[in-house]
Amino acid sequence: MELTGMRVLPEHIDANGHMNVGFYNVIFDQALDRFFKPFDLDWSYVKRTNLSTFVLETHVCYLQEVVEGDELRFTFQLLGHDAKRLHYFMEMHHAQKNYLAATSEQILVHVDLATRRSSPFLPEHQQFFAEMFAGHSKLPVPKQAGRSIGMGKKG
Repeated sequence: MELTGMRVLPEHIDANGHMNVGFYNVIFDQALDRFFKPFDLDWSYVKRTNLSTFVLETHVCYLQEVVEGDELRFTFQLLGHDAKRLHYFMEMHHAQKNYLAATSEQILVHVDLATRRSSPFLPEHQQFFAEMFAGHSKLPVPKQAGRSIGMGKKG
């Protein structure tokens, strides 16, 4: 799955002249909202059902700078799923120069906002994710997926 049409805005730029680290998470989250809209998991779904998704964990790799005005392209790959959770991987590319700027691996949970507890996805969403995973599981696992953080062995 691919998404285009997002751009680095002036307010995203830090004192180093590139996009601030915090805005990567914001923009990945905005991209996820756009990916979810066609399968009815956007804000209208939340308002209509009082169900939503919460990110449980995220791991961002910052690979190459983006600066004000750069147009961004995103990809989404489902790495795993169960009745309540999704494990997915997104890539942020510079749209014109086509380099990989950053990646974000995330796990989210489906939540009933009335109880603030995890809740199974609706059956139609579970079926949709099963079908998506059947296709995405044939793709190569991105090299940044599953990474842990650390400085390596000493000495």
